[in-house]
This record gives sequence, C-alpha cells and structure tokens, in this order.
Amino acid sequence: MFEAAELDHKVSKQDYAKEEPELRRALLQAQRDLGSQRRFPVLALIAGVEGAGKSETVHLLNEWLDPRFIEVNGFGLPTEEEAAHPPMWRFWRALPPKGRIGVFFGAWHTLPILQRVMGNLSAGDFAARMEEIMRLERMLAQEGVLLLKYWFHLSKGAQKKRIKALEKDKETSWKVTRYDRKLFEHYDDFIEVCEPFIRETSTGEAPWTVVPGADERYRALFVGRHLLGALRARLDAPAPAAPAKPAESAPAAPGQINVIRALTLKQEMSREDYEKELAEAQGRLARATRHKRYGDISVIGVFEGNDAAGKGGAVRRLAAALDPRAYRIVPVAAPTEEERAQPYLWRFWRHVPRPGRVTIFDRSWYGRVLVERVEGFAAEPDWRRAYGEINDFEEQLVTHGAVVAKFWLAISKDEQHRRFKDREATAFKQHKITEEDWRNREKWDAYEAAVCEMVERTSTHMAPWTLVEADNKLHARVKVIRTLADAVEEGLKRAK
Repeated sequence: MFEAAELDHKVSKQDYAKEEPELRRALLQAQRDLGSQRRFPVLALIAGVEGAGKSETVHLLNEWLDPRFIEVNGFGLPTEEEAAHPPMWRFWRALPPKGRIGVFFGAWHTLPILQRVMGNLSAGDFAARMEEIMRLERMLAQEGVLLLKYWFHLSKGAQKKRIKALEKDKETSWKVTRYDRKLFEHYDDFIEVCEPFIRETSTGEAPWTVVPGADERYRALFVGRHLLGALRARLDAPAPAAPAKPAESAPAAPGQINVIRALTLKQEMSREDYEKELAEAQGRLARATRHKRYGDISVIGVFEGNDAAGKGGAVRRLAAALDPRAYRIVPVAAPTEEERAQPYLWRFWRHVPRPGRVTIFDRSWYGRVLVERVEGFAAEPDWRRAYGEINDFEEQLVTHGAVVAKFWLAISKDEQHRRFKDREATAFKQHKITEEDWRNREKWDAYEAAVCEMVERTSTHMAPWTLVEADNKLHARVKVIRTLADAVEEGLKRAK
C-alpha cells in the first residue's frame, strides 16, 4: 500500500516559492476561523518511517501557523508517572480543546507497533490493541474532534541513502543516532507490521493519509494542502443542530424488571448495630489499604444516586477509614467552560489515580446517560453510544489494576420529600436544597428509567454496580464501606 508514496514525487524551487505564501496565508486564516468559531478541536497525528520528514513537518507547522494556538506533544516511551496509569491516560490529558490545533508526534499507535516488531507483543494482543485504538478514535471523532492521521513513508533505499548523507556531513551527522540505525536494521519488520496496522485502523471516521517523504518541498505542500482542505471543509460546513428535546421515557416492557423498584429501600438497623458494624467495616477497609500489596492497585469509587440519598454522608464515613494523604474526593458538577471544550470523558481521565491511591467521584461520567439524557443536554445517539464508551473506559482502568466500585444510592420518593423539607427547615442544611432539586422530582420516572437502563448496560463483571437501599442512612453507609472493603480485598488477591 506504500507504492504510490515511493514514486518520484518532486516540486521545483520555483513552484514551491510560488505556492507557499498563499498556502500559509490560507492556513493562518483557517486557524483564525477555528479559534473564533470554537466548534471543534483539531488533532494531527504524526507517524511513520524514520527519516521521512516527521520532525521537519512539525517544525514547519509551527512556522506556518500561529504558535500560540497550536500545541505539539511528543510521546516516546512512557515515563515512570505515565507507566503508573492506563496507557491512554497520557494522551487524554494532552487533547486540544475546541478552537485549538494539537499535534501528537507519536501517539497511541507507537508503542504497540514497536513492541510487536521487537517480539514483545503477541499477534492476539496486538489485534486487541488495534481494536482499542479504533474505539478511541471513533469516540473522539463522534465527540467532534477533527482527527487527521499522517503516515510519513520512505522506501528502504531512500532511507539508507538519507542516513548515509547525514552521517557524511559533519554538520548533520548528529541527527543520526544509534537508535536510528537500529530501527533501520528492522525496516522490513516494521513494514510487515505497519502495513496491516494502517489498513485495519484507517477507518471512515479517522483515515490514514500516507505522505511521500522523499522530497521535502513536495512533502510540505502535500501536508499543508491536506490540512487546509480538512479544516476548510469542517469550518465551512453548517454547524450541527442542537439536541432535540427528549421524549418522555417509555414504560418498561412487559416482563422487564425495574431494578430500583425491586429493592426494599427501608432496611432496619439500630444505632447500636450501626456503630458496631461501621467500625468493623472501616477497620477492614483501613487494613486492606495498608496491605503490602496495596501499592500494586488503585481504587476508584463512583457515587451516584437520587438527590438527598446520602452520598455525602457515606463518602465521609468511607474517607474516615483512609489515610488522608492517599485519597482524593472529586465532586462533579455541571462541566466548566474548559471541560465543555473537551470530549466528556476528558475531565475524568485526568483524575485517574496511580497505584496506592484512592479517588472518589461524587457524581461521575454517568452524567452522560443520566442528567444529560433526561434533560436533553446530549442527543440520543450520543448518550446511547456512551454505554459502550463507558464500559471501554472502565475496562481499561481495571485491566491496569484499578478496583472500580460503583454505588447507586436509592431512596423512595416520599423519603426524598421528607429530607428536602428537613433541609429547608434546618439552617445549616439549607445550602443543600435548590430549586433544581425540586424541579428534578418532577422527572422522577424519567430518571428512574434512565437509571435502570444504565445499570443494565454498564454493570459488568469487571465493574459491577452495587445498588444501595438508602431510606435508612445507617444501613446505606455500612453497606457501602463493607462492599468497598470486599472489592479492595479481592483486588489484593488479584495483585499476587
């Protein structure tokens, strides 16, 4: 598939000098339009054969475009901090926001290809990594990212000739490293791995563009024209329509179980039993997080539930059993302007803990299939695809050694009403009740239907939901901490 890129593509100095100024002007205008519209981000992946002009092209983009609104990130082998997180963590943190251009010099494809060429990754594992990459790229494209993937190619003969020419000149010999020579020795192996990789991962949402790399002028104009064309096509297209108003949730199909209504929400527990069982559960959790193998796992607690269901109280009792230096509570509200400029999972990826740490999310990524669904903030195709994206996200966390414990705290409508009134009548609780809380009660059935579907589609073997009967706060707190202790103890066994 590289035959076309190995043809003798050339551009004369005169033709280059004639076209370059207008191309740069048009690119700068497109960049300004991108920044003023702020409708979508642009992410360009730079990959390919060594010596095919990748570095030169990155330098050229920085020269041609306004450097204030383009950010280049180079990804080599993972650092110690990056290796302590799931593989995609470092890429999510570097995504450009809407209105900006990001360049990834090397990306999520680099390490799997290198590992496969060097024999450190089996064919099956390599295929699994390709599937993971395609799911990520599909999600980014559906979230509005303009994803441009450039594969720079150079024939084996041209690469050999270039290395010799650089080594011969004293002023350029420093550009050829021992690593470059080693990679050249594996040229055929790389092509054998990369050709099917490019073919498989070149999708309708994110196709690869193969760039002939032999002639620097042709290469520069080729990339510049392609980037300009992609930018103008998206910028000049009509803006997407706003999400349609959500329809009322349909009743459950005959025979379908409503998992929330199947709960016995009022569970008995005396204050005396509570004090005893709480201390026992907290002790188990504390001992588990002090275990010698605890440094090999991380813990992620996800708390969702009805308004006034007692999430905050449960989180406080849970945190009391942990070392304050080793946990973090992330309260999740409506996304900020910065967060709205990114794909919805971005603000959660950046809080993923390293091994030996606990992160507790008070509300979470499930907002996409709950409040965003019910309130119409997300279009139906977007929240429907989110089930699979969330499952992929959580699978990556668990595969990397995280314990993911998800809790839905459920209360009855009558109990919620009682707690709302209590908050209004108690001075130090009045900040907890808002007009929005009362308004949400009017959509009780719609939220309940959304919760049931959420549990059905995202309660997996790796990351199951725990439904907590929370009309009795004492019972709810003990169940949460006991369940998390069970999960951490099981995670320690897997870490052996």
